[in-house]
Amino acid sequence: MPLHLTKISFRARTPETLRDWLESHASEALLTTRFLPKRQDELIGGSLFWIMEHALIGRSPIVGFGKADDGRGTIRLEPRLITVQTTPRRAHQGWRYLQDKDAPPDLDGPGGESDALPPRLIGELAKLGLV
Repeated sequence: MPLHLTKISFRARTPETLRDWLESHASEALLTTRFLPKRQDELIGGSLFWIMEHALIGRSPIVGFGKADDGRGTIRLEPRLITVQTTPRRAHQGWRYLQDKDAPPDLDGPGGESDALPPRLIGELAKLGLV
């Protein structure tokens, strides 16, 4: 069972802008970070789950890790956003580990996207302490 990461999508304001950014990279998307995760080997084959408006909204599969020219670390992602069941998640700085058993399911199965609450609504409900 792979390990996953969670990260706030701080430049993309909507799932559509995040998807556009990811898909604009031909072979893989690169995120730079000051420090690489210590558990890199466990993360290969896992995903980076994106937090938007206090909710997990999607994931991008992790391809690998590397070093940028300036010495910072890079996280290599598949350039796609897979929507997941919207799940409340507190904001945090950097990234956090997420166990496979705690990861929300993808929405391409039964139920589809129509059963999911929009990230903005989940965020508002989370602020009120209702989810």
